Amino acid sequence: MKNRLALLLAAVVASGVVAVMAAQQPAQAPAPAPIPEQPPVTFRAEVNYVEVDARILDDKGQFISGLTAGDFQVLEDGKPQKVTVFSVVNLPVERMQRPLFASRPIEPDVTTNLAGQNGRIYLVVLDDLHTNPQRTSRVKVAARQFIERYVGANDLVAVVHTSGRSDAGQDFTTNQRLLLSAVDKFMGRKLRSSTLNRIDQESLTRGMRQQGERVDDIDDRERGFQARNTLETLRQLTSYLGGVSGRRKALVLFSEGIDYDISDPINNFDSTTIISSTRDLLSAATRANVAIYSVDPRGLGGLAEEGIDVAAFPDDTSLGINSGSFMNELRLSQDSLRVMASETGGFAIVNSNDFANGFQRIVDDNSSYYVLGYYPVNDRRDGKFRKIEVKVPSRPNAQIRARKGYIAPRGRATDTKPAGPNDVTPELRNAMSSPLPLSELPMAATAVVFKGPQPNGSVVISTLIGGAALPLVEKDGTFRNNLEIAISAGNQSGRTFSGGRNTLDLNMKPDTMKRVRALGFRVISTMDLPPGRYTIRIGAREANEKKAGSVSYDLEVPEFNKDKLLMSSLALTSAASSIAPTARTKDPLQQLLPGPLSSYREFPQNDELALFTEVYDNSGNQPHKVDITASIRAEGGQSVFQTSEERDSSELKGSAGGYGFALRIPLKSIPPGLYVVRVEAQSRLGDRPSALRETVIRVQPPEPPQ
Repeated sequence: MKNRLALLLAAVVASGVVAVMAAQQPAQAPAPAPIPEQPPVTFRAEVNYVEVDARILDDKGQFISGLTAGDFQVLEDGKPQKVTVFSVVNLPVERMQRPLFASRPIEPDVTTNLAGQNGRIYLVVLDDLHTNPQRTSRVKVAARQFIERYVGANDLVAVVHTSGRSDAGQDFTTNQRLLLSAVDKFMGRKLRSSTLNRIDQESLTRGMRQQGERVDDIDDRERGFQARNTLETLRQLTSYLGGVSGRRKALVLFSEGIDYDISDPINNFDSTTIISSTRDLLSAATRANVAIYSVDPRGLGGLAEEGIDVAAFPDDTSLGINSGSFMNELRLSQDSLRVMASETGGFAIVNSNDFANGFQRIVDDNSSYYVLGYYPVNDRRDGKFRKIEVKVPSRPNAQIRARKGYIAPRGRATDTKPAGPNDVTPELRNAMSSPLPLSELPMAATAVVFKGPQPNGSVVISTLIGGAALPLVEKDGTFRNNLEIAISAGNQSGRTFSGGRNTLDLNMKPDTMKRVRALGFRVISTMDLPPGRYTIRIGAREANEKKAGSVSYDLEVPEFNKDKLLMSSLALTSAASSIAPTARTKDPLQQLLPGPLSSYREFPQNDELALFTEVYDNSGNQPHKVDITASIRAEGGQSVFQTSEERDSSELKGSAGGYGFALRIPLKSIPPGLYVVRVEAQSRLGDRPSALRETVIRVQPPEPPQ
């Protein structure tokens, strides 16, 4: 189970402190376009805090806005509760911005929490343990439809397979390509129908049994194991989201339902255990305020595929094996989907071939609602069910959709170990452990990967801390704070690589302080990683007010010797990058770029853009040329800048290495707008292999000199 949840579990932060002073260097940070402000997402450690989200609808099913905390009453077991947290969430559905000429969106190479989490939170669970292999394509089609049509560019989504395939999951991301890739790896592995197994057993043992003697399912124990496995996976996933507050959390389960007959505990060995596992799941989900939306991919067909394999039913009617057996299987499995959904505040999409309406309802449920938080009067940890009622007395005819209650935890609460002098502070630990980015301390980050010591890639990470939100204390004419930054990278197999933990002692004179206030403070970090896909987690915490923030970055480290021609990431900076203070303990790009790696893609017109990339040529020793072309294209596809250079394989001296390509581009002649920076390399050898990198930038009107 540990590996199964590896992509979703908290990163382990290594110890080791490197103290550095704020350097008098580095970069410009134009503010991103404003986004409608939403209540912040937090990660709470309090075990007795209860949060409930409520959708208030009128008689036409439309969300009622404009309500205040005073309009609500929250009752727990009939007793009024004091609402200490109240917020209104009204999230837009954003689409990924892309140039008009692009056939698909160009994935952003910067991640940020500057706008907070202003989207929905979806955990997509693909239940391969309970999906017939013949219906694998139905799950893929339905899940792809949900992600492609109903997930916004501002939504955070993760994909998990219940079988625990280490190569198939995807941690929380906004990257649609990575999500669809995780879906495409799905393969149903549900066991054969118990009815079909019993029919075969009856045929094999006919004449050796007494009339009416029971015929068992040979897969009963394996079927029970898979049911327990799925329920335990769901329980751990909902518990993992339990600390996230301020947002509705949706678990979208694509499943044919639990494939086990729990109605006959005498003859079916695992019935009691599965019932208990279901209760544990519902307890965890209701405590974590996670709504389960179950989607049955069978649609109206039900178990039609299984019925095709039946030549005839047994003549002995006392065995209870007949056409109704398939219907009983279908009913029990769908009942499990309905129970999981209804008891957690979601709903089940069953017996339908058209998922569009159901998917839109999921989006509506998670877009507009009220968040009500309280500390219950009854704080006993007795494991009993606590009924929750949300009332709006001023709207007596309104429809109120909220969870029915929760099950209190049992036993003593786990004590939080205080951080020692060499330990990660609690605030940074929470930021690194949170499933979602935290925005209390604003951050933006980018990462580039180049060929490193074989077989690794050398990763350079640029993290910018928002200066306006960074508390500074003046003492003896200097402005002070202490930054604690940790980085980790997790791969698909659940292995965690530490990028270290640094402390930065900020001791700045007034002019440096002003630049930090206006432009932020940047930190350059490096780490070597073997080939693979990673989620890089970056957390930061300042000491004066103990604010913390975090971001995640999706990164792929290629096998640099695999393809005939391959290109590193595009490393971008600008002339204005010499303005913001930057700390870099080690920066392999320092001699290759005129300024530190920039984590923004918005540049004023009076700036100068600079980029660097490497092209790796693995075509062998035969002499040949490689053409490298850089261009900037406007939204309509027209080129506003282009340059090319020819490189010769003799530069590499017979070894598989890289052509370094550096370029500076003045932006003064480029009108404000959205552009694509594109670098393409093509070999003239054989089948003319090529490599391409591109990123989106925005040129803004010129800024006054600073």
